[in-house]
Amino acid sequence: MNINGKPTRTIWLADDGWSVAVIDQTRLPYVFEVAYLRTVADAARAIKTMQVRGAPLIGVTAAYGMALAMRSDPTDVAMRAAVDLLAAQRPTAVNLRWALEQMRDALISVALKDRGVVAYAEAAEIAEADVENCRRIGRHGLEILRQLAAQKSKSGPLHILTHCNAGWLACVDWGTATSPIYAAYDAGLDLHVWVDETRPRNQGAALTAFELGHHGVPHTIIVDNAGGHLMQQGEVDVCIVGADRVTANGDVCNKIGTYLKALAARDNSVPFYVALPHSTIDWTLADGRLIVIEERSPSEVLAMSGRLPDGAIVSVDIAAPGSLAANPAFDVTPARLVTGIITERGVTEPHHLLELYPERARP
Repeated sequence: MNINGKPTRTIWLADDGWSVAVIDQTRLPYVFEVAYLRTVADAARAIKTMQVRGAPLIGVTAAYGMALAMRSDPTDVAMRAAVDLLAAQRPTAVNLRWALEQMRDALISVALKDRGVVAYAEAAEIAEADVENCRRIGRHGLEILRQLAAQKSKSGPLHILTHCNAGWLACVDWGTATSPIYAAYDAGLDLHVWVDETRPRNQGAALTAFELGHHGVPHTIIVDNAGGHLMQQGEVDVCIVGADRVTANGDVCNKIGTYLKALAARDNSVPFYVALPHSTIDWTLADGRLIVIEERSPSEVLAMSGRLPDGAIVSVDIAAPGSLAANPAFDVTPARLVTGIITERGVTEPHHLLELYPERARP
């Protein structure tokens, strides 16, 4: 996608051919900076501190973290240590574990002297596959948006509501929930996006709005609790969100607040879609009750970062001193509230997810 008119991805190999460059998303939307990962510890820290975030991008970063580890020490002991370190950084997003398993499977039978080269090649393949999967998600989602636009009873743009950031900043390129939006905009569809601010880290206001703006997509930032009101007023035609983990029965784990949007959408007969690649599906879990929900630092709730008039980026306290804060990072939307799941293989109702992936059926 585009930054100041220049095609840009979220992660790439640096000019030296081995270190990994990423957009430092903790600096957005105020400053565009590139961070360089040179060790597996750097990759782990980038995931933990959310320099990189979004389930698909976390997985790709972990894959390159494994490549950095193998470049330094290709032994089995180092490989196991790298897997353990990277897997511990974010417990909810299943793409992290999936990517590490892909890397381990690709490396386990490779001679030590070749592991570094193979690791970089496998990480690059995972990254390119993510780009293609997201592009296909956009193609399938575009058809949904075209149909909804044709069915609108009122003139004007198709109003899409999205929550958190499931854009290209959460992936390598295109995004998941935003991929249909970009495809529709590029195809000339008249549309407008309601962007949830997405407290407490404001990924919607800071990141989704940033990337939509750079691509020229019309959008408006709203507070998290405005979505239901807009639906009641007929100002939302469809909701599209991403996911950090989807269980075998179609339950969707996504950024905290997604469940409330799904409830409001159901009450107002607004279609509610979830966009994701196959690597986000956790076939080992029967339903969403089994998902471990990450609890992040209370400081994210009690403070907020922003830019002062002089350009300085600071963090300020926003809560009553001495108050405690809880910060669950995700919630689970039951499959019954989801109109459809958009994947690289097509669109399906949640309880028919296995029909898109018959190879996952148990014998």
